[in-house]
Formats: sequence, structure tokens, C-alpha cells
Amino acid sequence: MSELFDAVDALVASRSSLPPPAERRRLRQAHALTLDEVAAALGVRRATVGDWEMGQTEPRPPQRDAYARLLKQLAQLYPTAESTEAPQEDAAAPQTVPPTASETLPAPTGPEPEAAAGPATASRHPATKKAAPANPPATTSRKKAAPAPTPASGGAYAHGPLLVLDADGERNVTGYGIGGLILDVPAKTLPALVEWTLAEARLGAERLHGSGKDADPLLVLTKAACERYGLPAELSHEERLAGRLPEGHKVLKQLQRAEWKLTKRGLGPWARIYRPAHGGRRQCVQLCIPSWHALDDRAWGHAAQLDPAELARVLGLYAQRVMTPVGSAAVTGLQLMTALNPPSRASELDADGRRHREHRPGSLGTEPMDPAPCEATDGHPVLADLPRFHVRGPDEKLFEEAYDWARDLTDAECTKRHLVGLDVNLAFAAAANGAVVGLASPPVHVTDPAFDAALPGSWLVDLSHVDPNRVKVGKQWRDLEGDLLPSPFTPTGQRPTGPAWYATPTVAYAVELGYEVAPLEAWVRSESGRFLDGWYKRLRDAYVTTMAELGVAEKLSPAEFLEAMDGYKSRDPELGIVVDAVKMTVKGGIGKLREKARGGGWKPGQPWPALARPTWRPDIRAAVISRARVNMHRKMLHLAAATGQYPVAVLSDCAVYAADGPSPLDVLPYDTDGRTVPGSFRLGVSPGMVKHEGTQSVLWGADVLEQLAGDGHVANLARYIKTGEVTTKDTGE
Repeated sequence: MSELFDAVDALVASRSSLPPPAERRRLRQAHALTLDEVAAALGVRRATVGDWEMGQTEPRPPQRDAYARLLKQLAQLYPTAESTEAPQEDAAAPQTVPPTASETLPAPTGPEPEAAAGPATASRHPATKKAAPANPPATTSRKKAAPAPTPASGGAYAHGPLLVLDADGERNVTGYGIGGLILDVPAKTLPALVEWTLAEARLGAERLHGSGKDADPLLVLTKAACERYGLPAELSHEERLAGRLPEGHKVLKQLQRAEWKLTKRGLGPWARIYRPAHGGRRQCVQLCIPSWHALDDRAWGHAAQLDPAELARVLGLYAQRVMTPVGSAAVTGLQLMTALNPPSRASELDADGRRHREHRPGSLGTEPMDPAPCEATDGHPVLADLPRFHVRGPDEKLFEEAYDWARDLTDAECTKRHLVGLDVNLAFAAAANGAVVGLASPPVHVTDPAFDAALPGSWLVDLSHVDPNRVKVGKQWRDLEGDLLPSPFTPTGQRPTGPAWYATPTVAYAVELGYEVAPLEAWVRSESGRFLDGWYKRLRDAYVTTMAELGVAEKLSPAEFLEAMDGYKSRDPELGIVVDAVKMTVKGGIGKLREKARGGGWKPGQPWPALARPTWRPDIRAAVISRARVNMHRKMLHLAAATGQYPVAVLSDCAVYAADGPSPLDVLPYDTDGRTVPGSFRLGVSPGMVKHEGTQSVLWGADVLEQLAGDGHVANLARYIKTGEVTTKDTGE
């Protein structure tokens, strides 16, 4: 009987209730407990407790019951009225927590500073919450499939990561936050607004990693708010070209008199206003000005036209699921890598009882690194010795890019009725998952190396002997129809003609197809790891969660998935914006790893600002794109080997097939149990699975091919399959 009681006790313990993550951290700090002390008591790693406090993971038995017991006792010792309701007007200021070593940082100096605002100081005039109007305007009332994000129930960041500021005709400023929060903003000038934000607004977000930094508060200014604080509602043509307000503007003088500083990018669509560190903490506030084109419509759609409350919901959801935006989606995607995998950490206590900053294993480090010459973009300083007009060929330059390949339709395909596009969900994120990349060590040059698929780097190897029509599928050699699949080794899909530089995944795929490889030389990195795994997981969860709120859940049958995807954005257009922003965060973040020189004054051979970042890593970008292209080829290969169906066009993550029917189910063979060809395309919402990109008629395809034909060029139908529209730019008219 005692064994049964023990089993029942274990079952109850496995479901022990826990307070929210932010409350777990508050209780631990209130009792002056360190992460190490809690971890030692529960028999887990320090990072595990940190993940529990950030909500990234949840405790499991047997530690869960003990952890719940600890928090329950601490809650009795340190109760708070804010644990079950939103902060009131007379709520006491949060207790200031001493900074860790990782928070003691210098003032930001670059165009994208690493700034961390500490907990707000005690309020002299607490922020006033406004009551929502009894009859809100029709433009702000909405019926949504998902609730608005909710701020933390207390603490330094009780009001969430951001506010959208708007002003009325009487020059009163109102801040709209997440969860329907509305605050009176008493500040009359921009310097006063920054002071109020740091001292009283209780804005910001917890760090995404224990060794990282808390997110700066973000203020989003509408046109009316800009005018209220002396800023232009829109930038002039000259100011847009410069990307900032001109020196000498009255607002810049106000900030200077108040001893506030701006980063090198100045006061533009995205701006950081800060003071140097004082007492171990920096003070920094970020501005976003949509009317200055801060929210690129390629990522944010119509977000800039939303009402303040709706915009707060969109940006708040993104901030909570991805991170507080710090610039364009591309800039945010790059910063997210560092936020999730910080380059440094606090050391153990030294002999003097102090901590210092040290390199954190598994990260890219704090110093920029020169690429291998083959990995460098044209004009990079490592290529300064090349002749001025020298054009590098494939045996001098690594050229790992996404597919842009097309062919003419066969006679058999012309007899079919439809062209169906299949699009891979978050293809570059899926490729980043599990990618082994070089970390903080520089590349090493070797000659006549033996290829090692576990060693990240760039390899000069001749793959012209690999026959794309004869491949090994599993353990069996298969002969495919001639030249109906693109080569997996080049973005154009053309077969290589001699030695060329390739990233490790591309060469590894040649081995997977059954061929021997003999590299001539290589640049390899001995220190390696899966640097992007956390980045992938964060973005994957943001995408899948938002899609589920739009009615597209995981584990749907193929037919149910296609039905759920039909018009999914119309169910909640604001959530649709978040989905698109997540997609652009993936693509842009990978692209930023090899940001090229831009702007006037730069000359080939000179460095440009992006090179000063440890995250300027063209080798990592090449590895991810290589994996994405190889993944695409592998799926097409397995489908062709099993069904005899071949793509007629491939553009990055979209493949077009001729079919008898208009649905992806007319291309992909599913059995009654919902299974399809192993290793090929699968319908679903998860990254790496595919959705329906669009369907057009074969007659439409033949017309486009004829319309855009010329000089042996075959039009890529994947570029137009979604809408069927071919612009005058494409036709050259």
C-alpha cells in the first residue's frame, strides 16, 4: 500500500503549481539567494534555474515539487499586493537589485549599442493609468482570435517593454502599452520624456539569457507625439537620405543641454538616447518613429497606419515572443543572436572578491574577426592586394546563395492543367537549426585536407564529376531523368565545371549522394558549435504560436492544414503582421551576417562599420544558405525518385510543379494514414514543412515563358506563381 501512496504523491508533485517566471525571480532575489544556491539545493545546473525564471523551460519531477515548496515559503515571507493584479497608482517603487558583472558595461559607442536599462528608480510622481473610454471609437474596438499580450504583474518592468505615444489637440500625451494599458505621460520635452521613462514608466524587458542584458524601454512616437516634442512629423528628402535629423536641430540641442547622448546613427527612425554608465548601470531609451519609415512595410505591412493601441498590441506581441525591436527586422534578427548567446559572462570571484568580464564558451566572442579571403565580399580589406578591376571566379570566391533556377516544360508537363507552388516555412531558420558553425577562433588554412563533414569552413574542391542524374537514395543508386533537377552545388542549378569554393554542408551533401571528394585546400575552424539553435527555437516558437492563434495549428492533417491556411491572415490582420515580421527577422538576420558596405565615401579596401561587429560572419551565413539549398534539393530528389515528378522552377524556398489538379495534394502523394514520401515535402506549419504558395494554369506558365524569353534565358515561374502577375519591370517595357 505504501508503494501506491508514494506513486500518488509523485503524481501530485509532478503537477505542483508554480508562480509566473517573473515572480520566481522576485522571490529568490528578495531572500538574497543566488542562482547557484538554488541550483545546488535542487541538484540542477545554474542555467536550469535561470531558464525556469525566464520561462524558457519548466521544472520536472522530482525537482518541481521541491522548487514549488521553496517558492511557497518565500511567498509567505515576501508577499506582494501586485502578484495578482496590475500595479495601482500608489504602488511602491520596485526594489532595486544590485547589478551583476554582466550589467556593468561602458556606454554605447556604435550604431547599434548594447544597452541595458536597470530597474526604474523610485517614482516621485507615479504614472497615472487612464480609464478606457466608455464608448471607444469603432477603429479601436476589435474581436480578436488571440488576447493582447499582458505585462508582468510587478517589478521593474511592470508596464511591459514599450509604449506607443500619441498626443491630442490639447497637447496631452498618452502612452498605450500592452494588455490595454493606458498611461498619462507628463513629460513636456524630449529630455524630460527620457527621464520619465527611466525613472517612472517601469518599461523594459528581462534578459533572454542569464549572461545577457535587459532590453531597453522602447517609445514609439506617432506623428502627433513627434510634433508635441518638437520633432517633424515626417523627414524631409535630405533628412531621409541622411537617415537622421541635421546637427543643430533644436531637439538635439535640448538633449545636449540635458547631458543626454545619441549613438553614431543620430536621431533617426530608430534612435538610442543614453547617458554613460553610473553606479554600474546604463540609462538608455530607444525611440521608434513610424512616420519616419521606421517600420518597413516589407516586414511590418500596414503597422505604421494602425491606431496607437493596435500598434502597441502588434509590437508588444513581437517584443514578448521575439525581443523588443531594436531597429529593422534584420537588425533585430542579428541582435537576437547575441541576446540569446551573449559573448561574455561574469567570472568567478577573484582574490579581491571581484568579478570581471570573460569570454563565454559557445559564443562568437567580443572581438571582430577577419574572414578567409574566399569568404570575404568584394572590397573587403583582406582583398586589398587584388588588382582594382579583378573579377574573382568560383575558384577564388565562396558563392553560397539560394536557388534561382528554371527550365522549360517537358511535353508531358504541357499536357497537365496546373502549376502548383510549394513554399518551405522559415526555410533559413530550419537550416540554422543544428548547423555547426565556427565560433570565436579565426579560420586556419590547410592544403590537401581530408574532408571532414563535422568541421565548419570553406573547401576548394572539384564537384564537376558528380552526376546530378545518378545519385544514391538511401543505399540504392538511382538514375533520374536527365537534367530535370537543378544541381545542388550552385544557386543557378548549373553543373559545376571545375574547382570551386563550397561551405561544409554542400561538400557533405556530395558525399551523401555517393561520391568521393578530394579538396585541394580549405579554410577551417576548429572551435565550433550550434550557435544558432537557441535563435531558431525562439523564432520557431514565435511563428508557430502566432500561427496557432490564427487557426493554423500543428499536427493537422494535410487537408485540414490547407483549409486552415485559406485566408488565415484575415482572421486577425494584426497577428498577420506579427507572422510576417517574424519571417523577415529570420531572413534579415541571416543576411546581416554579411552586411555589405553602403553609403557615400567608402572605397574598396577600406573597412566599413559592419566589420566592427563580432557577428559579421559571412561563413555562418554561407553555411545556413548552403544547408537551406541542400535541404531543398534533398526534398525534390526524394519526391522525384519516388514519383517521377520534377520541379519546373525553384526560387529560394519555393518550388513549382506541374500537376493535374490545383492543390498541393495533387503533387504530394499522401496515403490514408497521412504519410507521404520520407525525406520529401510535407504539408504543415512547422519550419521546414511546406505550405501552398499559389496555383496558376499551365497555359499561364507557357505564356510567361514566351513573354520573358530571350538570350537563352528561362523565366523563373516561382517568382510569379503566388499572384500570377508579371510586372513591366520583369518584361523590360
